Amino acid sequence: MSLNIVISNDDGVYAPGINVLFEVLSEIANVVMVAPLEERSTTGHTLTLDHPLRVVKIKENTYGCSGYPADCALMGFGHIVEKSTVDLFISGINRGANLGQDIYYSGTVAAAREATFHNIPSISVSSAMDFESNKTPNNDYFYTAANFIKKLVLADIHKHIDPMTVININVPEVLESEIKGAEVTHLGFRRYSENIDKRTDFRSREYYWIGGNYNGHNNDAGSDCSVVEEEKISLTCLNLLSQTTEEPSKWRKFLDELS
Repeated sequence: MSLNIVISNDDGVYAPGINVLFEVLSEIANVVMVAPLEERSTTGHTLTLDHPLRVVKIKENTYGCSGYPADCALMGFGHIVEKSTVDLFISGINRGANLGQDIYYSGTVAAAREATFHNIPSISVSSAMDFESNKTPNNDYFYTAANFIKKLVLADIHKHIDPMTVININVPEVLESEIKGAEVTHLGFRRYSENIDKRTDFRSREYYWIGGNYNGHNNDAGSDCSVVEEEKISLTCLNLLSQTTEEPSKWRKFLDELS
């Protein structure tokens, strides 16, 4: 097996999603896992710059890191594995979707983005599990995602990912036999209530929880949100340097009118 893959996540080194991915990809590639020692969900692109990082070897080719997902990516291809030998970096499989504007909060996407900054082809992958559904969490859903990633790897996807581009994949919460296809999508927009819950502790001091409920997504055909709702796999190309032709000219005009 000549293909070298580094994987990480934000759910932690013991999370079932990343361990299913490790198991499936190890059948076809050399895989090294470097993931947080504790859950780091919704931490975005945080880097640890103010205190040391600790790395623990969990088992062969599996390491836990005290830092955040982007730290784990750097540790993976900057220390544990020689960067020049890494063919592909994959972050996931996340428990819960990373759709629409969620990508800006996501530690899963951030780990893949960090690899992209270092010119390593990268993928982030999430299983769109509903944390409040009546479905019992089941590794079968992670295998749905892992087997799709395996197909991409066997098709040499790392040779097709453009520089400065993260491939963000979201897989619906269904069995592999129930998937209705896969589509290339654009980012949608998800709506949340974003409530601030004010409470009082036993010392009569106020504290707050940032919460809120998911209130659905905009009805945007071809978006990642809509496609996953149709029980199809969404593949979104996140080009970190892309700009539309209209945007720069609009802002140049705006600045010209100021002077």
